[in-house]
Amino acid sequence: MAGGIRDRVDDGLEENHDINVTPFIDVMLVLLIIFMVAAPLATVDIHVDLPASTAQPVPRPDRPLYLSLKEDLTVALGNDPVARESLQAALDGATQGNKDTRIFVRADRTVDYQHLMEVMNLLRGAGYLKVALVGLELAPAPATVDTGVPGKDPTSPPATGAP
Repeated sequence: MAGGIRDRVDDGLEENHDINVTPFIDVMLVLLIIFMVAAPLATVDIHVDLPASTAQPVPRPDRPLYLSLKEDLTVALGNDPVARESLQAALDGATQGNKDTRIFVRADRTVDYQHLMEVMNLLRGAGYLKVALVGLELAPAPATVDTGVPGKDPTSPPATGAP
């Protein structure tokens, strides 16, 4: 009798219960390369001159508590100047210890971002986390109405004949 390699008589293939991870590893390596290339592109290195907001202003509370950072970097709570070391005590006195009171922070245009962040950190350290930044409100552009006369702006005053 001719020698056979198999001991079994059936011609079916044996089931393989191992997971082939080679395609999975290939996909993961491609994703890793994509993220390694894309991550440096996600950082912001561009100087941005932010415009003023034209959003609808939030209604003011009855008694807003303003914290002002002046041009000479002095801090004022309401109309009273406050030393930075005693800011927490002054805030606690003005809010009767209520840490949920919204503090409206306004800073002079010439104040550096670093100094503004120092004041924000003082507020956070004092436990006041509800902070609103105050800025100038720009009036929205007026809606134009068609007058039927070319070149005539409906918002301009009527002509009086005198220059």
